[in-house]
Amino acid sequence: MLLAAAAWLARSIPSWQDRLRLMDGAPMRCGASRTTVNRSDLDPIAGYGMDQSHHAFYWGAKLLLITTADGAVCSFNLAHPKELDERKQAVHLPHVQPPAPGPCPIVCDKGFAGTEVEKAAADLGHVLVRPPHADEPDPAVAVFPGRLRQRIEAVIWTLRNQPGLERHAARTTEGLWARVCQRVVALNAAIWHNRLIDAPVKRSLIAYDH
Repeated sequence: MLLAAAAWLARSIPSWQDRLRLMDGAPMRCGASRTTVNRSDLDPIAGYGMDQSHHAFYWGAKLLLITTADGAVCSFNLAHPKELDERKQAVHLPHVQPPAPGPCPIVCDKGFAGTEVEKAAADLGHVLVRPPHADEPDPAVAVFPGRLRQRIEAVIWTLRNQPGLERHAARTTEGLWARVCQRVVALNAAIWHNRLIDAPVKRSLIAYDH
């Protein structure tokens, strides 16, 4: 039900029609001690992974998001960080949750490089736009729109902090999924309503924080 609500809200926001999407992954930390790991009921979805942004290991799940440029979440999923890394999630997610009404460029980081990911996106008509690796020839993506990468990082920061996803306190797989869905619905609802009232900052939830 929450997943359907998030999808309905995303499709009700005018930016759903834009021919551009942003994609990134973020670690969902679920425990910080061996005791928590041993007692947790999150085993089916949680495991040890590497947080590349902070160069640190964590225990939890991996959240992958595909959003519009204004931050509306179009597609998202959770996965075990060892069983499904970001690239495998990127192959799977667009098939089960179409991120746009038609083919469009998807801006992501170099962690999504790979023939399998690019072919999976191309099969759906999407083109992945990412910065090149140092050992790649200078491709068309050399003029990479870095500001768009910063934008989806800001969307992830909003989810973690304003609706409190960083402090989800989930103890089961079902609870973690429900809490992620709740926050995505809250973000999409805020963007939808802020557009209706012509609020200056469309992605802000501060006015609804009581």
